Amino acid sequence: MTFFGLGQTAELEIVLDRPDGKKKLDESSKKDQSLIYYDGETVSGRVNVILKKSSSRLEHQGIKVEFIGQIEMYYDRGNHHEFTSLVKELARPGEMLQNTSFNFEFLNVEKPYETYTGSNVRLRYFLRVTVVRRIYDIVKEMDIIVHTLSSYPDMNNSIKMEVGIEDCLHIEFEYNKCKYHLKDVIVGKIYFLLVRIKIKHMEIAIIKRETTGSGPNTFNENETIAKYEIMDGAPVRGESIPIRVFLAGYDLTPTMRDVNKRFSVRYFLNLVLMDEEDRRYFKQQEITLWRKGEKHLKGMQNRNEPSHLVSGKDGPKGSEAPRTTTQSVEPSGSLDNTDSENDHNHSPMNEGDDEQIRSSIEDSTSE
Repeated sequence: MTFFGLGQTAELEIVLDRPDGKKKLDESSKKDQSLIYYDGETVSGRVNVILKKSSSRLEHQGIKVEFIGQIEMYYDRGNHHEFTSLVKELARPGEMLQNTSFNFEFLNVEKPYETYTGSNVRLRYFLRVTVVRRIYDIVKEMDIIVHTLSSYPDMNNSIKMEVGIEDCLHIEFEYNKCKYHLKDVIVGKIYFLLVRIKIKHMEIAIIKRETTGSGPNTFNENETIAKYEIMDGAPVRGESIPIRVFLAGYDLTPTMRDVNKRFSVRYFLNLVLMDEEDRRYFKQQEITLWRKGEKHLKGMQNRNEPSHLVSGKDGPKGSEAPRTTTQSVEPSGSLDNTDSENDHNHSPMNEGDDEQIRSSIEDSTSE
């Protein structure tokens, strides 16, 4: 009778416990009401099995619930890599005569990575309930959101770089920090030391670079998260342009490095100048983003800080002082692939050079 669609079947419902203080993702939106979990937190709740026919019994070969952490590569949808897999048996083989609820608990679950959905990869955590049957299983899945927290950096050096084109353009830009939490404000300033080209306007953009694969199969996907104009018109020597970028309004994730040896997510500030002939001059600088924990969660996260995200006593990993460099900017119609990891190929400026640049700004006259 089951084969012809006349037998008993059931609907499955997963209800998660919501302890005091547990937040939902975007509670004002009806689209996504997923609970937010952190590494080391217990995931618990109940499974409701609702029979569709009250006068018929449901035969099954067992009921189980699984907690799964999984990475999906969009170009290889047939193969999903599971980095976490836990199973709880809810019921042994038998018969069900009425609607039944089963409680479950995954105690202190390790969740090493943050939930992420990108252009070519997705990292997800979900619960899967399965009622095992002879002909077909009844399956229900429910996604949960995982956020990975980091400690506040004690040392956070500023970024200071001097770029230009010989005898044409010479500027210095400075950002107040090299590592920012997701609700932070990027504050900076641009100094014009030499201007002999007619600049039309200047803009700054936040670029997210998603890297998937490895070796010859590495693929980079660049996405412009935000872009706005910071200057309109031609500057003269000695002028300075302030920069202030509020990160809270953008859809950002923490910087992720070599997640399970499958993908990375990095962020860059892209400074672009355009002259009256529509030629573009640009410079990219990598920044590190991290998720700042609530006060009552800081102690919990310090127990198990993931290696792929920012963490540690002195702040985010790789918290050495950024190198101050001198580099020429070349006209281009595409993004520059130069990042902070390649800055060691250029000659550094010392403190004396910096003081000389500052004095030249104060004593300079407009050209």
